[in-house]
Amino acid sequence: MSRMKTFFIYLLLFVGLYVVSNLLIDAYIKTSYYKIETYDISNISGEYMVAGMCVMVDGTIKRNMSRRFKIKTVLTQDDPKCMQEVVTRRLKHSIENNNSSGFGKLPDAIFADGGITQIKAIKQAVKSLELDIPVFGMVKNDKHQTRALINEQRQEFEISENLMNLITKFQDEVHDTAITYHRKLRDESITKSELDDIKGIGEIKKKALLKYFGSVEKIRKSSVEDLIKVSGINEELAKNILTQLNK
Repeated sequence: MSRMKTFFIYLLLFVGLYVVSNLLIDAYIKTSYYKIETYDISNISGEYMVAGMCVMVDGTIKRNMSRRFKIKTVLTQDDPKCMQEVVTRRLKHSIENNNSSGFGKLPDAIFADGGITQIKAIKQAVKSLELDIPVFGMVKNDKHQTRALINEQRQEFEISENLMNLITKFQDEVHDTAITYHRKLRDESITKSELDDIKGIGEIKKKALLKYFGSVEKIRKSSVEDLIKVSGINEELAKNILTQLNK
C-alpha cells in the first residue's frame, strides 16, 4: 500500500477516534502513533519573519509539541523560502539527534498552510534530506475553512465535513502560533531598541519612528530627508540618528 493511501486511511481513522474517545488516543500514542505537522509563516513586509509549527497526533492537536522559529537565512519577504528553511531545520534536528519518539519523531505527513508553491518548497526540504514524507496543501473555501487537500501534482482530495472541521482547527492553531510569536517580537522591538540609546529620542519619538518606518533596520537605511518627515524629528536630530545607528 502506498504512503499516500496509508495516509488517507489513517486520516479517516483520526476522525473516528477523535469523536469516540480522546482518552483512547492518549493511551494509544504512548506506544505507536500517526503524526502530522503543519507550518505557517508570519511577517509584515518582510519584518520580524517567523514560523509556527503545530502537531496533530492521531487526530488530536498536541500543543506541547508546538514550536516557534525565527527565520535566519531569508532576508526578504519570501514565504516559500522561509517554509523551506524552517522545515529543513526541524527535520535535520530529528535526524541529527536520532530522535524516534515524542516531538523528535519525524512526521508521517506535512500540511502546508498554502498552495502549490509552499508544497514544492517543503518537498525540496524533504528531498534534500533524502526523506519520503507526503506533503499536502490545505485548500480553503469562501468561509476560510479547509475544504480539500492538494498534493504536488495538483490532485485535490475532497474531505468529509468532520474532517474539514478538524483540519480547519489545525490550520487555525498554526496560524495563531505564528502570528502570536510575530506580534511578540514586534512589540519587543518597540519597547526595546537601539533608538533607546540615542540622545533626544524618547518613547514618543521612538514609537513615531517605528510606526513610520516599520523597523530600526529601515530607519538605518533611510536619509535625513526621510527622517524629518516624522513628527518631532528635526534635521540635527535626524543626522544624529543616522550617525548613531550606522556606527
